[in-house]
Amino acid sequence: MSSHIPSHRKGLIYISFTAFLWSTSGFFIKYLTIDAFQISFYRSLVAAITVLAITLARKGKMKIEFDGVSNLAAVFYAGILILFVLATKMTTAANAIFLQFTAPIYLVVLEPIFLKTKFSPKNIITIFISIAGMILFFFGKLELGNIYGNLLAICSGICFAMFSLLLKYKRVKQKSENTLGTVVMGNALVAVLAFAVIFPNLGLNLTEALILLYMGAVQIGISYIIFNEGIKYVSATESMIIATLEAVFNPVWVFIGIGEAPSVYSIIGGSIIFGAIIWRNVSGKEKSLIIE
Repeated sequence: MSSHIPSHRKGLIYISFTAFLWSTSGFFIKYLTIDAFQISFYRSLVAAITVLAITLARKGKMKIEFDGVSNLAAVFYAGILILFVLATKMTTAANAIFLQFTAPIYLVVLEPIFLKTKFSPKNIITIFISIAGMILFFFGKLELGNIYGNLLAICSGICFAMFSLLLKYKRVKQKSENTLGTVVMGNALVAVLAFAVIFPNLGLNLTEALILLYMGAVQIGISYIIFNEGIKYVSATESMIIATLEAVFNPVWVFIGIGEAPSVYSIIGGSIIFGAIIWRNVSGKEKSLIIE
């Protein structure tokens, strides 16, 4: 990314592109007929290798820290991945995405407490407008669903909030640039846990293998490298607000995959979410916690 782009705008671009990559997960998880833990094992195994390989190629080394914050962040990261896959398999894709993106609500409260940032009315307004947009976006698709799947999706959102908060905490409070080690640890943890569940049922056909290779290398691996870079320039809360674009991008993949055009409600709801995020970022500047 060119150095002349302002830091905050750079962060917005990185997180937005990350959301675009993340948005492919729901369609592919539903498409795959294999067990949720098989998906988790292969996706995270490939992701860990991808992040490690890219980091070594760029920097020549990777330091993995085993301090309390890093370990906890890795556990929450693993929770995001496993719980979202399970939730998507157990409830509707719409429910899983919607409930996962309750994450900004938790961060509005937690970030000022742990990072000593100011409570932002603008964040609160943006979150509630975005939630209203998501309700409209998923109109007719949100269902009672499987109660356990819905609870897992909510837990995935809590894990998402905590992971983002701890990632930012490492940068701001511990002055650590070494946050990708946490992503490798988290993916390794998922792979080990999932392997223990699925072994010896490891067989895949070619289509499944190619999809999981993409999901591990790009949808998780590369996306979290970009997210890690983006969160340098925006707050944890703001990163989660921008990440709600994942829900807006999701119908693009459904349309490409099965030709299902988005409904009028989806278009209006998506426009509201886009509008809320744009309003939040052009209606006055706030101080960003930036680690150069």
